[in-house]
Amino acid sequence: MGVPTRTLVLGGARSGKSGHAESLAVLEPVRYLATGRRDTTDEDWQRRIDLHRASRPNHWSTVETVTSLAGVIAQPWDGTTVVDDLGTWLTGMLDDAQAWELPRGTVAPAVDDLVGAIARCASPLVLVSPEVGLSVVPESRSGRLFRDELGSLNSRLATVCDRVLLVVAGLALTLKEPPADFTTAKGTV
Repeated sequence: MGVPTRTLVLGGARSGKSGHAESLAVLEPVRYLATGRRDTTDEDWQRRIDLHRASRPNHWSTVETVTSLAGVIAQPWDGTTVVDDLGTWLTGMLDDAQAWELPRGTVAPAVDDLVGAIARCASPLVLVSPEVGLSVVPESRSGRLFRDELGSLNSRLATVCDRVLLVVAGLALTLKEPPADFTTAKGTV
């Protein structure tokens, strides 16, 4: 039996989802697509990005991207691509569109492009995304917008991914596995 090409790793804050996703990147070379924008006015955020980057193997290539994420995923790659994470990507897209007070679906074209690129990706791909639907309803409109848009994105990705995992307290629970006869010519994730 082959191993899935597209894996979606969901989890809450500090659940261990990123570390687990990185452990799935076994086919070299590894391309790490980091979606957190740098903000020189936020020292804590800068430190978090730097620590996250320093924790990865030195031989992995890192691409910091938000607006071109779908395009980078669409580029052929002969190894594993890890995307971390789709919550920060969505935040960047909502920021760029100034959509926090606009109707839901304002960033739908960008989401459609991303989901399409992921669905067509033939090389091993590991996606990290926060699961925000297990808690209270956010008090603010922007919080509810983010939760709804991310929940919709995660649902769409779960449909096009071969495997879906939920990480809770550092433990990965399998939500979706490919059929027993699943094979891939590209390698393993």
